[in-house]
Amino acid sequence: MGRFQIEIPSILDNLRMVESFIDNAKDSLEITDEIYGNIVISLTEAVNNAIVHGNGADKNKVVKLSLEVEEQGLKFTVEDEGPGFDQDTLPDPTSPENIEKVTGRGIFLMKHLSDEVSFSDSGNAVELVFYFNA
Repeated sequence: MGRFQIEIPSILDNLRMVESFIDNAKDSLEITDEIYGNIVISLTEAVNNAIVHGNGADKNKVVKLSLEVEEQGLKFTVEDEGPGFDQDTLPDPTSPENIEKVTGRGIFLMKHLSDEVSFSDSGNAVELVFYFNA
């Protein structure tokens, strides 16, 4: 139905470009406020992880953010140029030893705010799906 893509240099200040990308989608696709909030938080976390962990905040590397509009919802893909990671080895942010840590909650948030989350085999790309009538 439609595909949109931007490339973001790996600089944390560029997270505002993600918000603009989502705002443009909200205006043209009539995204509800509830889904919009979940999308903003999830994509901000995904792009932040891609910049910091994936690309090592190397401003010469980019993060690709794409949106595919499908009949039942929206599919966002965030891809970095890093080596990836194994999401099965991440510590649980809700366990007692991690509960007071200020980092490590991004993927947890993405999984709880998105209708579907999947990682590429190497872990350097994540797909986030949001259904219109979830």
